[in-house]
Amino acid sequence: MNFLGSFQQLGRAFMLPMIVLPGAAIFLFLSQLPWGMIGMPAMSGYLQTASEAIFTFLPYFFAIGISLGLTSNALAAGMAALAGMVIYVSITGSADLKIEPTVFIGSLIGMISGFSYERFKNLRLPEYIQFFGGPRFVPLFVSAVSVVFSIAMVGIAPYIERMLVELGEIVASGGGFGVFLYGFVHRILVVFGLHHLVSHVFWFQIGGFETADGSMVYGDLPRFFAGDPTAGYFMGGMYPTMMFALPAIAFAIIHEAREDLKPKIRKTFLSAALASFLTGVTEPVEFAFLFVAPYLFVVHALLSGVIMWVTYELGIRHGFSFSGGAIDYIINLHLATKGWLLIPIGIIVGIVYYVLFRWAINRFRIPTPGREEGSQLDEWAGDIPYRAPLILQAIGGKDNIIQMESCITRLRLKVANERLLDINALRNLGAAGVIRLGGGNVQVVFGTYSELIRGEMIKSIQRDQAQVLFSSPMQGRMIPLEEVPDPIFSGKLVGEGVAFIPDKGELVSPVKGEIIHVYPTMHAVGIRTPEGLDVLLHIGIDTSQLGGKGYFNAVVKEGDEVLPGALLVKFDLQRIRKESKSIATPMVITNSDLVRSWRFAPFKAVKKGQSSVMSVVLKERNSGGEGQ
Repeated sequence: MNFLGSFQQLGRAFMLPMIVLPGAAIFLFLSQLPWGMIGMPAMSGYLQTASEAIFTFLPYFFAIGISLGLTSNALAAGMAALAGMVIYVSITGSADLKIEPTVFIGSLIGMISGFSYERFKNLRLPEYIQFFGGPRFVPLFVSAVSVVFSIAMVGIAPYIERMLVELGEIVASGGGFGVFLYGFVHRILVVFGLHHLVSHVFWFQIGGFETADGSMVYGDLPRFFAGDPTAGYFMGGMYPTMMFALPAIAFAIIHEAREDLKPKIRKTFLSAALASFLTGVTEPVEFAFLFVAPYLFVVHALLSGVIMWVTYELGIRHGFSFSGGAIDYIINLHLATKGWLLIPIGIIVGIVYYVLFRWAINRFRIPTPGREEGSQLDEWAGDIPYRAPLILQAIGGKDNIIQMESCITRLRLKVANERLLDINALRNLGAAGVIRLGGGNVQVVFGTYSELIRGEMIKSIQRDQAQVLFSSPMQGRMIPLEEVPDPIFSGKLVGEGVAFIPDKGELVSPVKGEIIHVYPTMHAVGIRTPEGLDVLLHIGIDTSQLGGKGYFNAVVKEGDEVLPGALLVKFDLQRIRKESKSIATPMVITNSDLVRSWRFAPFKAVKKGQSSVMSVVLKERNSGGEGQ
C-alpha cells in the first residue's frame, strides 16, 4: 500500500500548477467582449495574448509546481525544475526538428526535481566543496540529467509525437465506451485522491492538434482552448454530475435528515451543494455517503460514466480550466459544441439522483449526516482558528507529523504512528472521512477548508504557547457548562469547562496529572496537571448524598499519577440516573485564572478517552518551554 502514499503526494502536486488555468480561461472569455465600443480596441488582443501565454508556458508551470508540491515548497527543487526546463527548451530548440515543450515534459522534469531533492537534500560532500552539498546539489544534478535527457529527446521526439497522436486516435476509436470507462475510473479514484493522475493523461497528453501558427498542442484541455472542434468530450460529460447530480444528493440528504437536526444539516449541505454547482468541488457531498454506503458510491461512479457516454454520443463538446462547475460552464460556453444541451441533461440527471438517493437512504437505512446525533460535516467555517489545535491533537500532536500538505479538499499527511490518530475525534471536528493509504500516509477530508486548517495548524505548531489538551473523561455526549442544571456549575462559580451526559458508568482521566483529591463519597475527583491546572470531575448533580451505598467505586487514590484514559471511578449509571437530580458530569478547571484562552470541540457524541474535546492556552507566566 505504500505506493499509494507516493501517488497521493504526486496527485496533490499535479493540482498546484493547474491553479493558473482558470486565469487563461477568464482572459480568453474577456477577450471576446466588444472592447472597441468603449474605446479600448487593443484590450482584446492583450487579453488573448495573456491567455495564450499561460498555455505557452504551461510546461514550465507544471515543472515548477510539481517540484514544489513534492517537496513542501522547497525553493531548491523549484530552481532545479526551472533550470531543467530552460536547458530542455534550449537544446531541443536548436535541433533541426522543431520540438515543442509539452506538459508531459514539464511534469517529468518536475518529478525528477522533486525526487532528486528528497534524495540529495542531506547530501554531504568533502569539506572543501560542501558549498555544493545538500539542497544546492539538486539544481546541478537536475541540470546534468536535463542535458542528457534533452539530447536523447532530439532523437526520439518524432516517434513520441506520432505515438501521442495515434494514442489519441486509439482512445477516440473506443467511442462512448472509452469515455464511460474514463468517467467511472475518475470517480473511483476520487476516493484515494488519485483522480488527478488519470485526468492529467487525458487532459494534457492524449491527442494532438495543429494550431493556425503551425504549433502542436496535446491533450483534451489545451486542444479545446486552442479551438480543436473534436476536443472536450473528456470534460463536457462532467458538468451534469458536478452541477446537478451532487447537489441533488445534498438535497436528498437534507430531506432525509431528522427534523431536529434538519436546520443544521440544511445549512451545511446547501453550502456543499453550492460549492459543487459553482466550482465542481464534489468531495464534501461524496464523502458524506462514501464511508457509510460504499456500494452507493460505486453506483454513483457507474452513473457518472454513463452520463459521460451519453454526452459523447450526443456530440456535446465542452471544457473547463478548473472543474465542471457553473462558473467554468458559462465562461467557456462560447467554445463549446452543443453545450446548451448539458442543462436539460443535467436537470434529468438531478431528478434521477435525487429520487435514487432518497429511496436508497430510506430503503437501506443509510446513516447519512442528520440521521444520527454523530453526524459528520458540521458547519464550522468561522471556528477554524479554535479547532485547529484540537485537530492537531487528534492527529497525534506535532511530533506525530512527518509531512503535512493540503489540496483543495483534504489534508494529506504522513504520520509517524497511525495508531495515534483519533478518527472519531477528527470526524467530530468536521472531517468528512479519514483515508489510510499505508506507510503512514493518511488523508483527512475537510472539504474546501483544508488549506485554512493546515495554515492554522502550522501557526499552532510554531506559536510558543503552553497548552493543556483534554480528552473525553467518559462515553456519552458533551454539552456546554451552561446547560448543567445546577447554578453553581452553570454559573461557572466553580470554574470554566464543559460537561458530559454519560452513556456508561466509567470515568477516566482527561489529562496527565496527579490525583490531589478523591471525595469520601467518591462521586468527584480532583487532578492537578504538570502545568499547575486543577481539574475537577464531578459525576452527576446532587450526588454527594449517594455515597456509601455502592453507587461509586474509585480505583485511584490521592497521590496517584495518571495518564489520559486511565480509569478513575466506576459508577452505577442506572441507579444514579433514577436517584439524582441529573447525571450531567462537569469537567472544570477550578483555577481558571491561569488560563488565557479556551477551545472547545463541537458539543456532540464522544467516546471514552477521545482526544481533542477541549484545549486551553496558559497565561505567559506559566508557559515554560515549547508549546504544542
